[in-house]
Amino acid sequence: MNKNNYPSSQQAWYGVVILTLAYILSFLDRQLLSLVVTDVKSDLNLTDSQMSLILGFAFALFYTTMGIPIGRLADKKSRRTIIGIGITFWCFMTAATGIVKTYIQLFIARVGVGVGEATLSPSALSMISDYFPKEKRGTAMGFFNMGVSVGSGIALILGGQIVAYFADFPPIILPIVGQIYEWQALFIFIGIPGLFVALLMASIKEPSRKGIMTVVNKSGDSSEEISIKETIRFIYQRKEAYGWLFLSMACSVLIGYAFLSWLPTMYIRAYSASIPTITLWLGFAFLIGGPFGATMSGWLGDKLYKKYNNSSHVMLFAYSMIILTIAAVLVPLMPNYQTATLMFMPQIVMAAGQTALAPVAMINITPNQIRGQVTAVYFFVISMTGYTLGPTSVALITDFVFKDESLITYSMSIVSLVVGLIGIYAGFKSLNYFREQPTIIDID
Repeated sequence: MNKNNYPSSQQAWYGVVILTLAYILSFLDRQLLSLVVTDVKSDLNLTDSQMSLILGFAFALFYTTMGIPIGRLADKKSRRTIIGIGITFWCFMTAATGIVKTYIQLFIARVGVGVGEATLSPSALSMISDYFPKEKRGTAMGFFNMGVSVGSGIALILGGQIVAYFADFPPIILPIVGQIYEWQALFIFIGIPGLFVALLMASIKEPSRKGIMTVVNKSGDSSEEISIKETIRFIYQRKEAYGWLFLSMACSVLIGYAFLSWLPTMYIRAYSASIPTITLWLGFAFLIGGPFGATMSGWLGDKLYKKYNNSSHVMLFAYSMIILTIAAVLVPLMPNYQTATLMFMPQIVMAAGQTALAPVAMINITPNQIRGQVTAVYFFVISMTGYTLGPTSVALITDFVFKDESLITYSMSIVSLVVGLIGIYAGFKSLNYFREQPTIIDID
């Protein structure tokens, strides 16, 4: 394989499959905590607001800030090695959640998971862009982004069964650690086996870097090295395209993580549903709707690329935001968990599609040398917005506006409506600029 050729289809897709397994694992680790909110609150004596910091801020703080230097590292060093180290670290920190004794310890453990998972997305998206040409990236990105919904679905189904299994057990005693809560066994059972995925990273090949831009300075000297200053300048030159896209996706993620964090709890409070029932219904919804949305949107974006060029994926993204918003507003207002889950399906399909469409649109207008960094900035924006404001906005409205835990349904619906309208506006603004922007822009 020379510098200008893409790897064979078999090599490329094998790499995507392993990266997808890693993505599934990452969302499995993230989603587990939402299953045991009630138990964690009770055992550690926490409020909804305190719990929201664990669900969002503790993870997002270092997941986002560490992503930027890791992204720059991914633009220069072996991406598969970076991911392998990251998986190992976050698996150990997930297992560490299973032995914490205090709120502070739990906070630190979730920070650690965030640090480890910060290695994955910038490196993985950069690798996939070097596995496939532009007209095929959407399908590959769609497959990779199945990890979001598949990981969440497995976490709900498997996690729910583990929680139910240990509910009737006598107190769990571990050597040195001593007694742990029943919900903590969930994190130990999920964290340690995940190390197998880290080993699999060694079996994929690092693709050669393509789409490299040559920088010509004022003196006429050329170089492939792009400085941080030049990276910032490049993004600024396309601020309308990048900025509006990032904002719209941030709104989608905010709604998504509000639901990922609080939907199981809402089912308990509003419908008096049991954990096993909740996890089965929501888990299968994720497993059905997520892969369909991610793969079909990526495939359709590739088909439309021939006609609409770089705007194809953004166009699908903008229209899907309308459907997502309508569904998200209505889900919490349904009379029972069965109809709520059915209404949740189109939300999952649209959200899963967006996780594939936005990165492809972004990568298609970004030179190779800074894809990791731009991806890291992208995840910084959407994650800091989504992880922090998503869970917290719902909790604050519930705690301080309604002052009634049972009214969390209205909190979720209000957040979805306000944020969704902003996301729709930003999505179509981004589409306008993607239609106008040339494929290549000079840095200097």
